[in-house]
Amino acid sequence: MTSAPLSPNSADALLFDLGRVVIDIDFDKVLAAWAGQAGCEMTQLVGRLSANETWRRHEKGQIDDAEFFAGLRASMGIDISDTQFLEGWNAIFVGEMPGIAPLLQRAARHVPLYAFSNTNRPHVEHFSKAYAGVLGHFREIFLSSSIGLRKPDAAAYDHVVRAIGVPASRIVFFDDVAENIEGARARGLAAVHVTSSDDVARALSALGF
Repeated sequence: MTSAPLSPNSADALLFDLGRVVIDIDFDKVLAAWAGQAGCEMTQLVGRLSANETWRRHEKGQIDDAEFFAGLRASMGIDISDTQFLEGWNAIFVGEMPGIAPLLQRAARHVPLYAFSNTNRPHVEHFSKAYAGVLGHFREIFLSSSIGLRKPDAAAYDHVVRAIGVPASRIVFFDDVAENIEGARARGLAAVHVTSSDDVARALSALGF
């Protein structure tokens, strides 16, 4: 499913994913931190970190951090403490995506901006402080761990659209994951697959912003 081409006056709100759209992330930094703490090679951990059911339940706020880290302890095959898991888990954040801050500032002069992220409580606590400046462009940030829903489930998009209060067809959604883009389009949102901030810039220009 594809969105209709973007055009001036076709959007009343913009909705942004956070990871790799607004904030750059790198899972290799997580694995490197955990390997260092566990005294093993990072290569031993590659392929063991995946979005399994425990991961998804953590992102929906259904299990606490201790249960999530216990699951990681088993799936990763390393015996490190919850504190060490947390330290490595938050090593994922690299910085703002290059060029995104001025684009958000530019867009916010025209329509309200919102964010929607599949994330978890430890990451929220970390990025809310570390990236408060760039996150300040958003009128509201919808977090899977708070609303109990995550992309690409239909109910997640429907919840966010209702909260924003404009028709889905008048919301342009930006995400780096193809599955999430398809999920959004299936619920009637216009959607832009982001591989770099250039994709956001082109979309804003097409919208006349």
